[in-house]
Amino acid sequence: MRARIEVVTVPVSDPDVAKEFYVDRLGFTLDHDQTVSEEIRFLQVTPPGSACSIAFGRGLSTMQPGSLSAVMMVVDDADAARAELLEARVQVSEVDEQAWGRFVTFDDPDGNHWTLQQLPARR
Repeated sequence: MRARIEVVTVPVSDPDVAKEFYVDRLGFTLDHDQTVSEEIRFLQVTPPGSACSIAFGRGLSTMQPGSLSAVMMVVDDADAARAELLEARVQVSEVDEQAWGRFVTFDDPDGNHWTLQQLPARR
């Protein structure tokens, strides 16, 4: 089977707070913001340069807000990514140096946990 992961659902409590965080503070592109009904609102945003988007809203998932903790995004420079997050007023970890990469972590307003990885230089 050949497949691509193109959308990951992020459980949030308030779609407008999440939209402000991901679009206005982190600079993700707003792809869709559709209210389907009183029970369903679908927002999709994409990090610049990414082939995978995230979706959040109302009525999209049974996951509890803040329960996502295992999504990793790859960045070119962990130090630069950390500086951008600090500039956007996001609480972010120090850079964690490991043999398999350099890592920075942060949480969204609901506590969904994100990891940024700078891949090690290839030999």
